[in-house]
Order: sequence, then structure tokens, then C-alpha cells
Amino acid sequence: MLDYDFMVNLLSAMIRNATPIALAAIGAVVCERSGIVNIAMEGIMTVGAFTAAIVAGMTGNPWLGLMAAIFFGGLFSMIHAFATVTLHLNHVVSGAVLNVLALGITAYLMITIIGHPGTTDAIPQGLGEFRWAVPVLSSIPVIGRMFFDQTPIVYFSFILILVFTWFLQRTKLGLHVRAAGEHPLALETIGVSVYKMRYFGVLVSGLVGGMAGAYLSIEGNVSFTEGMTGGRGFIAMAAMISGGWHPIGAFIAALFFGFAEALQVRLQIFEVANVPEELFIILPYVLTVVAVAGLVRRSRPPKAVGTDFMIERTED
Repeated sequence: MLDYDFMVNLLSAMIRNATPIALAAIGAVVCERSGIVNIAMEGIMTVGAFTAAIVAGMTGNPWLGLMAAIFFGGLFSMIHAFATVTLHLNHVVSGAVLNVLALGITAYLMITIIGHPGTTDAIPQGLGEFRWAVPVLSSIPVIGRMFFDQTPIVYFSFILILVFTWFLQRTKLGLHVRAAGEHPLALETIGVSVYKMRYFGVLVSGLVGGMAGAYLSIEGNVSFTEGMTGGRGFIAMAAMISGGWHPIGAFIAALFFGFAEALQVRLQIFEVANVPEELFIILPYVLTVVAVAGLVRRSRPPKAVGTDFMIERTED
């Protein structure tokens, strides 16, 4: 029988592992709600993780690293917005190109700035050192350590999930964003630019995706390693779909994937089963496929997501 500390540590690790996935997923939710498919979340996270580690390492200030990651994540996402909204390129092709571009840029800058490939030097101080236990709440059994004894970006993720849920459902701008992905022609008839709403949606995904990348390099770790995103950007897309294109649903799905990752690490450490460790490593990815296969038919994407508004307007 598993003891109390093991279960609490497992669930706390689930929250930490789910954080970058949840952040990227809710960014993708806003993006796709505006009508733009963004499979470039993996590349955006890579850029965010790299810039966070470089800036934090050079300045000795992880908060500056976080802000740099958010800024450059948003800037990098604008390439996708320009390609899909202004140039009317295929969304999936543009996102795939950006993922490859992010790998190439970070590999080149590793050689140029650091002088060698692979891993950067450890930063002087990571955001993980700013762990904060919320008074009273952190002492609640189980959920106290899960939700109220965490690091800064984990808390930011909780706040952003609530903010974006409120934003999409309760604000005029959020309504316009959703209309851009559902009925763009109707949105245009009331004088609101569909292009601007879609640029905005992509920008949000870039800003939040940059924060997700920063978590990997300066909060969950204290350095950047090439390929450290490990497919989390794609898992975030699966979480978005499994969560029904809703921020809270995406967060719940991210918890599922975070639990799978936390579990596979502990299965390896404690050698629970006499099987090759590679089978444990692929566990989160197998569960991703199973979750999407089981839930994608029940989820309804925005009606106009992935469509070219200019072509749609011309046909009408």
C-alpha cells in the first residue's frame, strides 16, 4: 500500500509537470478560438525556454528571464500570424516550419552565444527558489501541498486559467475572438476586423507559450538543453482538444498528462515492474494518443478554425 507522503509527492509532481502543458494549452485555446490552428506551440516553447535561460544567466535575474521569454515567445508567434492571416498560408504547414525554425535558431545561437551545443551553463538563480507556501491553505491535507505550496509560474498558470475563462466568456473582446473562429463573416458585418482578432489570438498563444517554455528552463530546471520541450507543445494541443477548446477543460486534461509523466518517473525509480525503462518513458505519449482518440469525437472545434477568411469571404 502506498504511503501518504508518496501520494502527496506524486500529486504535487503532477501539478508541476502539468504546468507547461496547461499554459501552452490555454494559449492554443485562445488562438484556435480566433480561427488559427497553431501547432507551433512546441517551437514557441523552445524559444521561450532558450531566451529565459540566456537572459537569466546573463543578468542573474530569473524574473528578467521570464519577461524575455514572454516577449520573444510573442514575437516569434507573430511570424505564424503573418504567414496565416496576412499571407494566407496553410496553418499546419506554417506551424511545422516554425517548429523546425525554432530548433535551428536555438542550435545556432547556442554555438554563437554559449560556444558549444547541448546545454547552457546553470543560471545563478532559478524561479524554483521562490517557492511560496500560502499561509493556512498550504496546511490543508493533500490539496494544500498540491496547489498552495508551489513556485511562481505554477501560481501564474492557475490565475491565467481563470482569467482566460472569464475573458472568453464574459468580455466583449473575448466574444469577438470567439466570433472570429465561429462566424467571421458575421463579425465583419458589425465592423470588427477578423484579421485583428486572429492576430490577437496568435499573440496570446505566443506570450503564454513563452511563459511555458520559461518554466522548463528557469523554474523546473536551471539551464536550457536542446530538445528539452520533449514534445510538450504537441501534448498541449492534445490537451486543448481533449478539453473541448476550453481553458478549464484544457487544464484538467493537462493534469492527466502531468500525472502520467509523474507516474512514469516514479515507476522507473522504484522499479515497480520488471520491464524496460523505455516503456515507462513512452507512457505519457501513449496516453496522449489514447486520450485524443477517445475524446476528439466528443469535442467540437470552432467552426471556422483553419479556414482562410479571405477565401470564405470571396465565396460568399
